[in-house]
Amino acid sequence: MTREEKITLGVFLAALLLWSTSNFTKLDATLVAMMGVSVMLLTEVLTWKDILDDKGPWDTLMWMGGLVGMASFLNTFGFIPWFAKTVSASIGGINWIAALVILFIVYMYAHYGLASLTAHVTAMFPAFAAVAVATGAPEFLAVLGLGFLSNLCGGLTHYSTGTAPIYFGAGYVDQMTWWKLGFIVSVVNMVVWIGVGGLWWKLLGLW
Repeated sequence: MTREEKITLGVFLAALLLWSTSNFTKLDATLVAMMGVSVMLLTEVLTWKDILDDKGPWDTLMWMGGLVGMASFLNTFGFIPWFAKTVSASIGGINWIAALVILFIVYMYAHYGLASLTAHVTAMFPAFAAVAVATGAPEFLAVLGLGFLSNLCGGLTHYSTGTAPIYFGAGYVDQMTWWKLGFIVSVVNMVVWIGVGGLWWKLLGLW
């Protein structure tokens, strides 16, 4: 291993240690990351030109900084809970199968407007699950379906979850291709997990 590789490995291990013990050290994750970058700059493992030339992380920062911030504000100002309640109120009184299908579709594709799975789940999951059960849908079917969709919607866009901008920033897939494939895969996931999966859960006696 070269000197630079040894220093990088040491910084990586130190960052992992500090991140995993943040409950005790009270060090913010951003501060730990900046400390690691500072060490590599001071030891000349990295130069400032290296950082400026690496466009992927800056692209990730712009997408996640802006979109996660907007998603947080939408939740803070009550838009996401309002949206969940509005959708829930509009399907009252219809057959539980139709209601559940509508809820699943809206729950999945509402994530086009969000960049935080946490905000999505905390605001919409309880409301949608409660309405689904109120329409007569089996509890296990409703909760399992929404639970799986809470993860599957993370592949819709290049900003739909924390790791997506990192993959997107590598430059192998352009934005339109990602969105097109994301939608196609989401449909396949819905058919497999909710359609085939729902029948399997029925055979298991979960509903």
